[in-house]
Amino acid sequence: MTTNGQLALELDGLYKRFGGPWVVDGVSLRVPPGSFFGLVGPNGAGKTTTLSMAVGLLRPDQGLARIFGTDVWADPVRAKAAVGVLPDGLALPERLTGRELLNFTGLLRGMDKATVVGRADELLHVLELGGAENTVVVDYSAGMRKKIGLATALLHAPKLLVLDEPFEAVDPVSAGTIRTILQRFVASGGSVVLSSHVMALVENICDRVAVINRGRVVAGGTLDEVRGEGTLEEAFEGLSWLAS
Repeated sequence: MTTNGQLALELDGLYKRFGGPWVVDGVSLRVPPGSFFGLVGPNGAGKTTTLSMAVGLLRPDQGLARIFGTDVWADPVRAKAAVGVLPDGLALPERLTGRELLNFTGLLRGMDKATVVGRADELLHVLELGGAENTVVVDYSAGMRKKIGLATALLHAPKLLVLDEPFEAVDPVSAGTIRTILQRFVASGGSVVLSSHVMALVENICDRVAVINRGRVVAGGTLDEVRGEGTLEEAFEGLSWLAS
């Protein structure tokens, strides 16, 4: 996964509102290639809106988003080819089986059928969905839906994964599987950006972190820089909204 030294994700002064106060109020982030980056904050802080603008799902009122140097809105095809996305509350074709969903996703991306079939086989096995590959998605549990969503995000071999609350409502076994896959992805040269409202989760898996509240980044940097001598929760002791 070559990056040519470019930032995996760069957000520059993003703003968004929906008729009221700013939901995202000037967010700027720098995600180096090969990093495991956590965006943490309370529910309603602006994480989902920020990530939606970052990957081209929602147009910002102001600001720029770049994926490996490519402007997400000026050249969306090129930018989106480099990223796999798992949105929060992902809507999936409910009447497709897990395997059919992967085949459908791969063909939509212009991948050849043999490659899609081979990668689908591997992903279903690694994500422990082999026994449910012929089950329709509507019958999947929350954990299974997260895993098949991750499989669709990984299918085209992206350089960057952007995951919105990937562990929310996921059982411990599925969470462990997802965590292992993401760590291997980063170890192989990929970059991950994930959002969460759980400090301990981000602290355990991320090497860089940004804390967002009321649409603004209130702290950011390496994990050690942000948490200081204690834990992330201790660093922000007294802010009840940061408690896990």
